[in-house]
Amino acid sequence: MRGKKLRTSEWFPWILVYVFVVAAPVLVMLIGPRPEGRPFLRDFSVAMAFCAMSIVGLQFVLTARIPSLKRPFGSDVVYYFHHRISVVAAGLVLLHLIVLAVDDASTWSLLAFWSAPVRARFAFASLLCLLALVLVSVFRKKLRVEYITWRITHGLLAMGAVAFAMTHMQLVGIYLSLPWKRVLWAAYAAVWIGALAYARVIRPIAMKLRPYEIASITEERGSAWSLRLAPLGHAGARFAPGQFAWITVGRSPFADLEHPFSYSSSAADPGSPVFTIKATGDFTNRIADLDVGIRVYVDGPFGAFSLDRRPAAEEFVFIAGGIGITPMMSMLRTMRDRRDTRRCTLIYAARSLEEMTFREELEGIGEDLNLRLHLVPTVADDEWKGPHGRIGPEILSEILPPSCKEGACEIYLCGPPPMMDAIEALLVRLGVPVQQIHTERFNLA
Repeated sequence: MRGKKLRTSEWFPWILVYVFVVAAPVLVMLIGPRPEGRPFLRDFSVAMAFCAMSIVGLQFVLTARIPSLKRPFGSDVVYYFHHRISVVAAGLVLLHLIVLAVDDASTWSLLAFWSAPVRARFAFASLLCLLALVLVSVFRKKLRVEYITWRITHGLLAMGAVAFAMTHMQLVGIYLSLPWKRVLWAAYAAVWIGALAYARVIRPIAMKLRPYEIASITEERGSAWSLRLAPLGHAGARFAPGQFAWITVGRSPFADLEHPFSYSSSAADPGSPVFTIKATGDFTNRIADLDVGIRVYVDGPFGAFSLDRRPAAEEFVFIAGGIGITPMMSMLRTMRDRRDTRRCTLIYAARSLEEMTFREELEGIGEDLNLRLHLVPTVADDEWKGPHGRIGPEILSEILPPSCKEGACEIYLCGPPPMMDAIEALLVRLGVPVQQIHTERFNLA
């Protein structure tokens, strides 16, 4: 049998709601009195601006970590959409300006900030915020902006873009002449503010009431460290194997200094969650210096990257690269503790055998599981008899179970983005149905 698939009823209503919310202001602007002799191009440009405004405002909802919203899609899909639709919104705003200028060339003079009318100044400020938000997000790594710095700046730019745009709309007022039209935008603003309050106030309060502390810190292979947490005054939070959470270490949950990490422990023991973190820069380089007993706050679990989402599956293939082994480890440990004997294959790639996190445990866990383990170091000495080098079509063709091409197994893939992109394309070329391939990219910023 194939794994359980999401029913259309789980995700399609959310798509309809999103489209309706984005389009509603355009439909409403056409109702009621309109200025006589107003050119079509001006109406068209305003429609694009209204859509952009709705999209940008809804970004607060998409990133508020509302469980019922993320559950049907998974965090990867939601954040991917969030990234791409931001570019669409910026494009609509630019088109709004260009179409206005096509209709009336004097529009370009409004870009002269200090001499322009106040309403135009707010529009220009909103545009600058939106463009800066998109550009800094797209080029964050090339600009070497630290994650926390980017995150705080990202939030401020988003709020600035919306606040300036709303003020511009109120000052122009042509399409907000009727009270009920102003009520519509007030309702939109209330939803956006509510989403912001949920993410920045309500969830941190909930985290504050359910603290953890570091119970132990264990050094692992591959410059990684495992933090085992102990809940303080509560029983912990249940999670599905393969999911992740945002954790804040040694700071207030209101400090906006949280980071996303996968659970690496068994879901059968939610009272002792473990996060295995590789030192790659920023906060992660300081993991080794933390002390036992430090207060930790956990916001989660999140994510749809879990074998529990497909309980009817008969076989699993896990493909991990580097620290991408952590969600796979959670799933394998959970299968062991549940005495789950379904067939599974793990393909684990890393630069060398010495850098393979959990290597010893992986080599022994097969005794309790129906597991085929394939370690694939990029570089290996002459004594290594297994596959080595980058995972290509030869290695995958040799290792993949025949059932994968028949759509009878579920494949989970996590690792560095270039590796994931390449392997996902290879799997499709080898005849694996795309709906059987599940990924966790952690491309949240």
